Amino acid sequence: MTLTATAVVDRYPTRIDGDPGLIDRTDPSVWDFTGAGPIDRATVAAHHAKGFSVHHDLFSQAEVAAYRDELDRLATDTALAAADRTEHTDDGDVSVIYEVHAVSELVAELVVDPRVLDRARQILGSDVYIHQSRVEYLPAFRGKGAYWHSPFETWHAEDGMPCPRAVDVAIPLSGQQELTGELMAMPGSHRTFVPTAAGSDGVPGKEHLESLGTAYGIERFTDAEGSVLVFDANLMQGSADNITPFPQTNIHVVFSSVENRLCPPFAGGEPRPSFIANRDVTPLHR
Repeated sequence: MTLTATAVVDRYPTRIDGDPGLIDRTDPSVWDFTGAGPIDRATVAAHHAKGFSVHHDLFSQAEVAAYRDELDRLATDTALAAADRTEHTDDGDVSVIYEVHAVSELVAELVVDPRVLDRARQILGSDVYIHQSRVEYLPAFRGKGAYWHSPFETWHAEDGMPCPRAVDVAIPLSGQQELTGELMAMPGSHRTFVPTAAGSDGVPGKEHLESLGTAYGIERFTDAEGSVLVFDANLMQGSADNITPFPQTNIHVVFSSVENRLCPPFAGGEPRPSFIANRDVTPLHR
């Protein structure tokens, strides 16, 4: 079912004139501490404190290999390469495929796999829907990293997500994560919303990044393939370029609570395409 958005008070104003100050988060990062799910209480508590959690060895090497083969197939699909949902590098290689679960039966099965879906439900304390799914390819030697950002700032400003009641489940499918464009995050930064200036395209100011970096430090993720990383929507994160001879691929599934339905974009403008920001809040079930 597709629900019509109604007016919602903007508690996280961003893309505004002047020098916007930091905003204390007023929403929980974990909505269910009862332990009623696959995540043990210690890991739930760590997720609440740091804004992320690492779930080791959820997928077998055979499963990882199957996903990697599927992503290779998608990257060489000429019809998919020409579709609007696909982005490319300057050299013409596929870099991102959005709404990947709609074009891959294997990924469609993955997003409702209890090992993934039930973790999102537990943290968000409700049924969930897919706000966004995507595959990211970082080619060897020239893979471009991502500058520091809070995903929620973009989803709020450009998609109309009211609050950060969402998680990004990242599934790395390449080894040597510490080398091939490693992901970095500021643990604890999810408790602070970082608004950005008008015309910044969501890029945080250097002063705010220095403040958060000093307060929280930076943690690097080097887990082996088969592990899963679950990130709070508001966690400040970034990644390095991949200049190694080894490519890197990742699947990302952004789950949002069905109680966190999208409104019109809070920073104005037209909503982004549905393959980037899904507005159908039908709950996911196995």
